[in-house]
Amino acid sequence: MDLQTAWFGLFGTLIIGYAVLDGFDLGVGALSLLARDDTEHRLHLNAVGPVWDGNEVWLLTAGGALFAAFPPVYATVFSGLYLALMLLLVALIARAVSFEFRSKVASPRWRAAWDLAFGLGSLVPPVLFGVAVGNILRGLPLDPEREFAGSFLGLLTPFPLLVGLLSLCTFVAHGAAYMALKSEGALCDRMHAWALRAWAAWTTLFLAASAAAPFVSPFLFQGTLSRPLLWLSLALTIAGLGLFPLAIRARSYARAFLASSTAIFGTIALAGTSLYPRLVPALGNLDRSLTVYNASSTPRTLTVTLVIALAGMPLVVGYTAFIYRTFKGKTHLGPHSY
Repeated sequence: MDLQTAWFGLFGTLIIGYAVLDGFDLGVGALSLLARDDTEHRLHLNAVGPVWDGNEVWLLTAGGALFAAFPPVYATVFSGLYLALMLLLVALIARAVSFEFRSKVASPRWRAAWDLAFGLGSLVPPVLFGVAVGNILRGLPLDPEREFAGSFLGLLTPFPLLVGLLSLCTFVAHGAAYMALKSEGALCDRMHAWALRAWAAWTTLFLAASAAAPFVSPFLFQGTLSRPLLWLSLALTIAGLGLFPLAIRARSYARAFLASSTAIFGTIALAGTSLYPRLVPALGNLDRSLTVYNASSTPRTLTVTLVIALAGMPLVVGYTAFIYRTFKGKTHLGPHSY
């Protein structure tokens, strides 16, 4: 394995870690829009309150890894998706601030406003992430210098929007399983029902996106027979999707959460293995694509940063495991809760 491939794998690992971890709390936040009273809003907030900021470390680390290892990709993607990324930033900031500001004023309108900020700030990012991934899978319009040559409206085509809806349903199902695991009584029963509904939409949209992909991006399927990791990723995705409703119906929410995590892992790995070695395919002219080889940093930079990343990753994983172990169990409201 060369350095470029190693960094491609590390970047993919960080994206998977973010999707699995922050994916469920974005799903919980989106589901909070359905909360029926103040207590349920607080239960949604406190179910993810101890872990949400640690989960977002994975996104920041992925962005840093992309900048360090593949700076032309970072420049092209962030400039091409600038407006979408600004909207994403506004949504994430509104969501983060809502945790701290909601209980600062004892006013129903104040709390309702921040509850809405939390819900919409959790609903928008999955859609934007999915649209971004859909555009990468479809290919971005790049000029001969491999710089973005499109427009914002040009990104809102049917296939990326389909992937955006798929991303939202994935995170809602994932979040519903987590919320069912963390809640009791009537709220748990409703999360049980929403998990099955979101799974049905997730599965339908996944099949639709899979059927559309060969027509939108035929290059993703080149050499599939010689890619064992692609078939393994597909098997993980199918297994996770198949086991999720069985676990939900058995009210084994921990197994359901593990199943949805497996499906998310498999889906992102499937996209990555289909793209490799391309990072940003060029729409209409694959020769202009940004790949792990023509868009990478120097070998010395890749080596030094890889050593730093491998030294730091155990700390991130260890901290994450510690936090989840500390706050395991059902969510109960107390005097210090949000």
